[in-house]
Amino acid sequence: MTGRAELTAALPPRRAALKAGLAAGLAGLLIPALNACTAEDRPGTVTVAGGEPGGFYLEFATLLAESLQRHGVAGHATALTTGGSLDNLEQLLTGQATLAVALADAAAQTSEGNSSSKVGITALGRVYENYVHCVVRKASGIRDLTELAGRTVAVGEPGSGTSLTTPRLIEAAGLSSVAVGASPAAGVEKTVTVMNLGLNAGLAALQNGSVDALFWSGGVPTAAIAATNNQVGLGFLDLSPLLPKLRTKYGAFYDRVLIPEGAYEGIPAVWAVGVANLLLCRSDLDERTVKRTVELLVGHAEELIPRSSLGVQFLSPESLINTAGLPLHPAAAAAYRKLHG
Repeated sequence: MTGRAELTAALPPRRAALKAGLAAGLAGLLIPALNACTAEDRPGTVTVAGGEPGGFYLEFATLLAESLQRHGVAGHATALTTGGSLDNLEQLLTGQATLAVALADAAAQTSEGNSSSKVGITALGRVYENYVHCVVRKASGIRDLTELAGRTVAVGEPGSGTSLTTPRLIEAAGLSSVAVGASPAAGVEKTVTVMNLGLNAGLAALQNGSVDALFWSGGVPTAAIAATNNQVGLGFLDLSPLLPKLRTKYGAFYDRVLIPEGAYEGIPAVWAVGVANLLLCRSDLDERTVKRTVELLVGHAEELIPRSSLGVQFLSPESLINTAGLPLHPAAAAAYRKLHG
């Protein structure tokens, strides 16, 4: 099965041209509408919950905030540095963020846990594919996830989507996990010691040998990983054999995606686990802001693709609506219906 994340990078020239033509045509229709925004009918401030410095989330959130402000969707827009998906969802529900980027599996779990609330989580679109990396030092000799038994791994900062997905991967590999300093459960042989470290702290720990592997969910390439690879030499473990168990237990949030050869210097192509990344808002966000944000996603997609990443952006009219089962905000659904006719 070919990962959907390969589509942007590997589109045949004719199909790419057709997609480009469609996007350009829609952009021509949408730009006048965006330009028609006035100070009286737009929010004064919009905040976009992003992620860690050096990661794809914060880079995307920053580009989105700049675009929202540039095109008058908001009077002022800013991106927030956060711990990641779970943190972003919390900031969204508590009103600290207007928009948030989050993994589909994290959004689904949070939405289910918040089902009794009058204010829910809704989607504005599926914006790109996240790649779950399992990073090791090339010199470590580790070639398979099962070889992490008895070792220490960084599993994401608390509040990150990585910290939700990683335990599921470890479980699917037939391993158990225990926090650093704790004792393994009696009778459990294949145990991984886990540390809640985010991208930058985890890479530092990988470099100094205090962890043997780092799990990270982000775009390809992730700038901080690329920089570390250039310094010490890294390798990635193939996570795709875990997909059947992941999908059976947790649902169809997970795809097989390819980290292509050359995405990181000197590292061959390797299969990874992909999770859709969604742009989210609260269900009570005003319709005008939702509508104009959707118009921005469609009409100005080229402004929202981080320069460091290859082939991970969906941001096409037909893929934005595929939100992994999470409902679209009604105003977003109406905007897409209008765009698609």
